[in-house]
Amino acid sequence: MPSTTIISGVQYSGIWTLQQAHDAIAASTWPVIGPALYLWGGNNYGGLGLGDINNRSSPTQVGTLKTWSSISGFYSTIATKTDGTLWSWGYNNTGELGLGNTTSYSSPKQVGSLTSWYAVSGGRFSSFALKSDGTLWSWGNSNAGQLGLGNRTNYSSPKQIGALSSWLKIASGQYHTGAIKTDGTLWMWGENSDGRLGIGNRTSYSSPKQVGSLTNWLHVSCGTYTTTAITTDGYLWAWGENSYGSLGLGNRTNYSSPKQVGSLTTWARVSNVGLSVLAVKTDGTMWSWGLNNHAQLGQGNLIDYSSPKQVGSLTTWTTQAIGGSTFSRAIKNDGTLWSWGLNNNGSLGLGNTTSYSSPKQVGSATNWLTLATTYLHSGAIATEG
Repeated sequence: MPSTTIISGVQYSGIWTLQQAHDAIAASTWPVIGPALYLWGGNNYGGLGLGDINNRSSPTQVGTLKTWSSISGFYSTIATKTDGTLWSWGYNNTGELGLGNTTSYSSPKQVGSLTSWYAVSGGRFSSFALKSDGTLWSWGNSNAGQLGLGNRTNYSSPKQIGALSSWLKIASGQYHTGAIKTDGTLWMWGENSDGRLGIGNRTSYSSPKQVGSLTNWLHVSCGTYTTTAITTDGYLWAWGENSYGSLGLGNRTNYSSPKQVGSLTTWARVSNVGLSVLAVKTDGTMWSWGLNNHAQLGQGNLIDYSSPKQVGSLTTWTTQAIGGSTFSRAIKNDGTLWSWGLNNNGSLGLGNTTSYSSPKQVGSATNWLTLATTYLHSGAIATEG
């Protein structure tokens, strides 16, 4: 495993067990210099939280507060602050903002009044959040059962998934969801026509179903039709739809159960939004594969790859790397931010709308801390404004 762990925007040193990570999240103390939130890119639905629907081609701070801790989104945006409050803004047609209505907002709105939220994940039209007590909550669209509530009913306010208090991590895709418990087991639910749930069939489920019997899952990421995950021994796994080689298995065959990607035990983090995948190894190298129609793989071309291919030759990438549906971004260990891919909405944050097929540095700041998994726009948290 890597020598550092980033939890909700804070980097911790040392080797962490799943239970230690959960305990750290529940009792987190935050940096003295507060984390500021920056967003940029497409803003059709007010997802940038800047009070309007104008696109931005450079990182723009959301408000003046420096109290943000985690952020995610798709067309809308959800985020937590260091005081444990939950906030949302942007598109809200199916109640994915959790505000009890279907009104879209272009500025942050607090979701309820609780102060126990610590992590969020935004799906296509659905939202998920974890509380410090280990409970898991969801709201928004549930046409494929992706809310995990045992039905296909939409909700505009947070609803608890089951009664367990042992959830540790959550990842949402377009219409499916994955979560890891403190005992290291992996659970999935939602749309499954292509086997993306990894439970050996193609039946969709509206309640969590365990994936196999392993108890050492460390990280999970849900793409459009695929799922990738890493176990604590450093192995990388993938399953689901594979038309563009998104599973990294050297073929284009779909699989409904986890398949090991190669034999290496040095994978630290993986991210897939859409059908493109970006991963970082413990040696600081970055790798990509899958769909590359907008140069989102960072390989300097538009060629799809069905096996992991290293992005450049650097060994200075952190685990904060997000593979996008059309664009990608990553942070180096010197705190600089880099992006590449489609840039028609300014989503690369480079001050223009020019697309690039290789990583380009975003400004000159060296204080970037964590990235947001978003779709239309980009988001990042810096240690200071």
